[in-house]
Amino acid sequence: MNKREAEDLLKQKVNETTAPRSKKQTARPKKYKSSTQKVEDYVVLDFETTGLRAGSDKIIQIGAVKYIGHSHKDTMYLLINPERPISNTITRITGITDKDVKDAPVIEEVAHELIAFIGDLPIIAHNAPFDMGFLYALEDITPIPEYTVIDTVRVARKAITETPNHKLGTLTAYLELEHDAHDALGDCLATAAIYQYCIGKM
Repeated sequence: MNKREAEDLLKQKVNETTAPRSKKQTARPKKYKSSTQKVEDYVVLDFETTGLRAGSDKIIQIGAVKYIGHSHKDTMYLLINPERPISNTITRITGITDKDVKDAPVIEEVAHELIAFIGDLPIIAHNAPFDMGFLYALEDITPIPEYTVIDTVRVARKAITETPNHKLGTLTAYLELEHDAHDALGDCLATAAIYQYCIGKM
């Protein structure tokens, strides 16, 4: 990773940019259905990764939390060995080091487990194109269904007009939520709380 890429990555992950992606970043066709519907049963999904490029960069942490009737029912939370060094930039952002993932499973060992965990439930994610890009990059390992995906950035833009932006950190601060940022489980729990707040207002 060169210096420019590292700076871009740090800017996006720390500031959680939610602006539309460039044509270069959207080369992979979207294979899911976007929605802003109200649902009671869903899986909140978040990945920590070695970089921004789905397909070439790799997942290093999976967070998936299943809610039934808006109640937390199950969790999938684990580190993934990306089989490549984790840059200092990513370690600064996530706290995840090469030593942390040394004995973790590789994605080929758990991809099918993640798909089974999600089942046929809709997926909720904050800045969903990022996470969904990495999910669909796993198609070479296991079939990935055409999910219905609810992006809490879009939902929050409709329900919360008081904040200067709709980044995850901004919203959690506004709602006074506990938030372990840039941890896959922490981001999932914050995203779920934001979704539940927003649909309560809508």
